[in-house]
Amino acid sequence: MLRSSLSGMRVVDFTQVAAGPLCTQTLADLGADVVKIEAPQGELCRALAPFVEGQSLGFMALNGNKRSIALDLKDPQHRAAALQLAAEADIVVESFRPGVMQRLGLGYEDVRQRNASVIYCSISAYGQEGAWKHKPGVDGVLQAVSGLMSVTGLPGSPPCKVQVPIVDMVTGYIASIGVLGALARRNLDGSGQWIDIGMFASAVAMQQMAFATYFADGVTPERIGSAAPYASPNEAVRCEDGWVMLAAYHPSRWEALCKVLERTDLLVDSRFLDLSGRIAHRQELIQLLEERMTQRPRSDWLTLFEAADIICAPINDYSEVVNSPAFISANLRETVRHPEAGDLMFARTPLRAVGEVTPPRRPAPLVGEHTHEILVEAGISLDRFPGESLPAAREEK
Repeated sequence: MLRSSLSGMRVVDFTQVAAGPLCTQTLADLGADVVKIEAPQGELCRALAPFVEGQSLGFMALNGNKRSIALDLKDPQHRAAALQLAAEADIVVESFRPGVMQRLGLGYEDVRQRNASVIYCSISAYGQEGAWKHKPGVDGVLQAVSGLMSVTGLPGSPPCKVQVPIVDMVTGYIASIGVLGALARRNLDGSGQWIDIGMFASAVAMQQMAFATYFADGVTPERIGSAAPYASPNEAVRCEDGWVMLAAYHPSRWEALCKVLERTDLLVDSRFLDLSGRIAHRQELIQLLEERMTQRPRSDWLTLFEAADIICAPINDYSEVVNSPAFISANLRETVRHPEAGDLMFARTPLRAVGEVTPPRRPAPLVGEHTHEILVEAGISLDRFPGESLPAAREEK
């Protein structure tokens, strides 16, 4: 089972907000025991709206299948406990600004001296090296500085970011790939590694096709809305009652499209004879297609296009997505029972083997919920935490 691939692996998680927590949740989804080390007031994402019964939905979406221990890393006793946990782990993931973990005595070298085979993954805005390594960064800022915002939106429109935190998400998944690669290497020779994952580099990697084109021709790309710069028609097209995303740029599909639309004259139009011509005359082409497509509802065109093997899809809002056959048949909705927020629905992990439906994640932990049990497991004396109230684990239901 894919979900037990990392069974027996211990991950110590010093991450906050989105990129790091997604990385460690991915490892947890693959079966690792993820111990999340938080400040006594909780990590930053717990303070981000929206909330359900005082619990951050963003936090709960990115921290399932984990256990939480609350430690004040400014306290020497707590730092010592954190270092012991890290030194006994297979994997450590942190997302502080470069230098912070070293100043706390929890950096890679501090852990490696006690565990030479540790896989230590650092996630930051600009990486552990380079001119900007000490700069802070969040998703929107990285969308801006990486060029992504310069190509997002309609022609002539103000700068526009992707609404979901796409750089955070991509960075988190790249980090998990790096960890899995390091695990494969360790299985061969027993070596540990320090993995350097930067959000800036991840955002650039997400645009690697576009940068390849820029390096080749030196032309700075502009905003072109929903269109793909390398093909046409490959964009949103208006129907009578909505929009479809249409990808009919392959010669056979372009021909099929013209036949379905009863516009075979476009096949011999000098402007549209080949892909380069259709890209160069994109605006005129889409205007001609929409003159025909706005005469019938979206459902009619989707039926006709699919029958002709033309790649297309409705442009769905979220209510349409979650009720679509694709979403339902893939079992992408899961219900998680949280002790404070109650029953909540989340998107299920896409990681699965053929024929496998992964069970719902365990709910994201309360702050320090598992402090007592984690300390006991590690053999750390509770006497080192005098006068502190250590919460007991909640019962599994």
